[in-house]
Amino acid sequence: MVFLAGALAIFVYGMIAAMLGTILPDLSARFRLTPKQNGSIAFGQAVGLMVASMLVGPLLDNEGKKLGLILGLILIAVALFSLPRSSGFGSVAGMMFVLGLGGGVVVTAANALINGPSESNLLNLFFGLGGMVTPFVSANLLKGNIVKLCYAAGIFALAALVVQVIAPIPAPTGTKTFVLSDVGGLLGHPVLWVLGLMLFLYVSCEVGIWNWLVQHLIAQGIPETRALNVLSLGFALGLLVGRLFVGLVNIPAGPETITLVAGILMAITSYLVLTIRSVNAAWGLVFLAGVSMAPVFPTTLAIVGREFPQMTGTAIGMAITFGWAGLAVSSRIIGAIAGGDTKRLGKALLVIPAFSVIMVGLNLALRAMLAK
Repeated sequence: MVFLAGALAIFVYGMIAAMLGTILPDLSARFRLTPKQNGSIAFGQAVGLMVASMLVGPLLDNEGKKLGLILGLILIAVALFSLPRSSGFGSVAGMMFVLGLGGGVVVTAANALINGPSESNLLNLFFGLGGMVTPFVSANLLKGNIVKLCYAAGIFALAALVVQVIAPIPAPTGTKTFVLSDVGGLLGHPVLWVLGLMLFLYVSCEVGIWNWLVQHLIAQGIPETRALNVLSLGFALGLLVGRLFVGLVNIPAGPETITLVAGILMAITSYLVLTIRSVNAAWGLVFLAGVSMAPVFPTTLAIVGREFPQMTGTAIGMAITFGWAGLAVSSRIIGAIAGGDTKRLGKALLVIPAFSVIMVGLNLALRAMLAK
């Protein structure tokens, strides 16, 4: 029941992670938004994610994960039911900020609740499942109706909220595991910084695909419905399959090796994705990119949990904050490079393979630090 509670919360986050990329084409047409404005909207969501994950750690350590999961899902539901009533760029950005707040709380709480290389990958495969559902339902069942999509996701968030309330999630021990004076020690630990930077680069790459792939494929002449299916049955399915594999198969390599190999494959597959024009080739390469990316986020968080057994919620929150900073930076960089021309997105999205290469370098540095 505890795992189900965490899995449903992560599933909801997967749904909202894919939400912006799914509804962006419609919002852009309705409000005449430029890629730069789209980047600013994604930035608003990223700021919400950063603020939440940075502040929620002490709450989780001292008051328990149950409260965090409930709070995060309430914020998500409020944002989803409010988005359809947006009147323009400002209100959309505001609701995406609230959606980010809820998402940041949920991700930090769920990953603090269920931690470990196999367990984290099994938990986060529900993120891939949620990410697959949103564009698939939008394209094939709701025919791009973003109002119905937001309401459907909001209703599911409320259902997940009920599960959090009744699930026997362990209460805090009563011992204050968060001590303010110890935060300096965490921030001064170089391993946490390297792990955080790895998440910064990884989230930059993953969200770059979630938010921009559909528009890039449309600019290549691929119809919107088929582009949404490439995102759903390609990238999201790849994330799901990759995390299921790592979660169920006993891989003898340690988590540092798993993330190293994943980073190398990310660089190769994400570059190849930007060179194709046909739907079939796009689906295959995007699927492989999803499989490559799948283990990086949960496995990196598992390393954080292993290296910081005390104040785990705070350490995970700090590391995830780095990741959401990557969301903010990559979206603004991609939007700025593309400017007002969606045909320039292919060039802008080269940020993804470039960041993957840098992530590989950080992984090698981490291995050297842990070997001492």
